[in-house]
Amino acid sequence: MLEKEVINFEKTAIVGIITQNQSEEKLNEYLDELEFLTFTAGGEVIKRFSQKMERPNPKTFVGTGKIDEINLFVKENGISTLIFDDELSPSQQKNISRIIDCKILDRTNLILDIFAQRAETSYARTQVELAQCIYLLPRLSGLWTHLERQKGGIGMRGPGETEIETDRRIVRDRISLLKDKIKTIDKQMSIQRSNRGAMVRVALVGYTNVGKSTLMNAIGKSDVFVENKLFATLDTTVRKVVIKNLPFLLSDTVGFIRKLPTQLVDSFKSTLDEVREADLLLHVVDISHPDFEDHIESVNQTLLEIKSNDKPTIMVFNKIDAYKHLTIDEDDLITEKTRRHYTLEEWKQTWMSNVGHDKALFISATQKENFEEFRETVYEAVRQIHITRFPYNKFLYPDYKNAVEKEEE
Repeated sequence: MLEKEVINFEKTAIVGIITQNQSEEKLNEYLDELEFLTFTAGGEVIKRFSQKMERPNPKTFVGTGKIDEINLFVKENGISTLIFDDELSPSQQKNISRIIDCKILDRTNLILDIFAQRAETSYARTQVELAQCIYLLPRLSGLWTHLERQKGGIGMRGPGETEIETDRRIVRDRISLLKDKIKTIDKQMSIQRSNRGAMVRVALVGYTNVGKSTLMNAIGKSDVFVENKLFATLDTTVRKVVIKNLPFLLSDTVGFIRKLPTQLVDSFKSTLDEVREADLLLHVVDISHPDFEDHIESVNQTLLEIKSNDKPTIMVFNKIDAYKHLTIDEDDLITEKTRRHYTLEEWKQTWMSNVGHDKALFISATQKENFEEFRETVYEAVRQIHITRFPYNKFLYPDYKNAVEKEEE
């Protein structure tokens, strides 16, 4: 008989703060996401801690009373990892580690850890290692507690390199080595992209876990890895897709996330080049997620950072089969109607109606709902780009309704 695999989740607690810029409702959204990130990394959240503050405490992020409360809970419940929702400064991390005897991580560190688990190819591993080294460099001092016991004396005077300086030099050398390695791979990948010829390029972009890979598999009949976890896809997958008789290249890219670490944007530059060089973007949105509007904003912000916000874009609202709205009873006169109560039809009458009838699609990639409409819209958008580029090829690709479906080989 096969033995049942037992997965041991690490016992963790998560910490966030309510500030002038971050309301309690917003913090709960972030902590929900942090809990999902923790689960993806292999942890189980036992408790959440939050505190109302004007700004984070520069020494310990939260107040002294709250840090003592957290310390007591960690000791009594055998918590092995404490995760903070915002990026901790090196001094904050060091101070908290002195008070609380467990692993201290922040959101950036957690995302980097998930990326390290998910990296399959040599290129993805190189990108993640570079991001980790950049993150680690200013924090080295907090890792070497044995150096605090170093003393001078005979043979210890004069110039010389302390262990911490040696380590910093090793990390700096490693960073420059990885940057050189990435430059070489970038060059190879840009040659690969240039060798693809003049085919129209379409890129799937969107928040993490919105169903981009599922959609890629549905359109391209490919076998991209899919899982209901954050950052299931790290490596860009490019497939040749044919709708009716019109071929184009479709790329599935790494998902974006709120508070995306800057180290990752820098080290994943080449992966994001697929987005930069695309002719058309399919912005996939998980409409069943209560915070999907925030997700759209985060993706648009990242597109702005990589100078790709002005590309032709089709909004693809996915997972309509999983969409559930809150309801108000007829005799309930107290509850106020909010966006959470909107039906799909009501959503379509909001700002979504201004996107354009051929620029907003409502589909389910798993159930193939409204898939014919999706295929037609993508076909027409790709055809338009192709005709603009090659006017003499216009007769090859007629309107979608007149085009003949290419037989599968």
